[in-house]
Amino acid sequence: MKLYVGNLSFNTTQHDLETAFQEFGNVSEVALITDRETGNSRGFAFVTMGSRGEGKAAIEGMQGREVDGRTLSVSEARPREENSGGGRSKSYSRPRRY
Repeated sequence: MKLYVGNLSFNTTQHDLETAFQEFGNVSEVALITDRETGNSRGFAFVTMGSRGEGKAAIEGMQGREVDGRTLSVSEARPREENSGGGRSKSYSRPRRY
């Protein structure tokens, strides 16, 4: 299960996220999103948990938890909407805020 993790400190690393989410199960991937030009963190990441149950436990356990002085926003990542310009076949996006 792929999770969206938002409101990250710009100091939070992939290792920090992996360590925090391992409390809830197997972490198979952490993708900390960075700015293409500067290489700096953009303040969000995608964490892939080993199973749906582990993902749900991670959402419940990490939503609202403070990491590096910031309160995390954690939810299930939604597949990115298709667009007419090429690109990858499957990617994920941040949840929309209404």
